[in-house]
Amino acid sequence: MVQKILSYKDAFARLQKIQEQIESNQLDVDELTSVLKEAAGLLKICKDKLFAVSEETKKILEDIQ
Repeated sequence: MVQKILSYKDAFARLQKIQEQIESNQLDVDELTSVLKEAAGLLKICKDKLFAVSEETKKILEDIQ
């Protein structure tokens, strides 16, 4: 399965949409598991991107000292 590479902004926006759907009870029980799996994948994307930016920022700051 080919997975589309999402930007942090797109992944975060989708997470917000999922949160809204859950909080407003728009999802039925049958959809909930698949949506939560999607959210877990999106959280990993966001976490990985934030970690990469953090590491790169540390490197840049070390180089200018």
